[in-house]
Amino acid sequence: QVQLVESGGGLVQAGGSLRLSCAASGRTSDIYRMAWFRQAPNKEREFVAAITWFGGSTYYADSMKGRFAISRDSAKPTLYLQMNSLKPEDTAVYYCAADAHVGRLYSYASKYDYWGQGTQVTVSS
Repeated sequence: QVQLVESGGGLVQAGGSLRLSCAASGRTSDIYRMAWFRQAPNKEREFVAAITWFGGSTYYADSMKGRFAISRDSAKPTLYLQMNSLKPEDTAVYYCAADAHVGRLYSYASKYDYWGQGTQVTVSS
């Protein structure tokens, strides 16, 4: 089992920045890949970014490229999401996820085994 706890969400004006954190505990040695997803009201959960735990290879949804940066500290272990140039459409609950399976599919929520409780990000216009 892996436990994930997100933090760092809040209210920010458009154009501002936030840094989300996700602290992992439990069997963290089993983690192959971690990711951020988000879910806005009345919308499906959306892929944001992913990173392989050991190699650090990163993957981004097209709309996030150039604005968001995913990173990790495998020693703590903690996952981060640096969000810049935030837009009102970025408003959502952001979830941290972990995948214990080796695979190439990184943008599907169904591929992830563990999830955090989410942290609210609200961007005002």
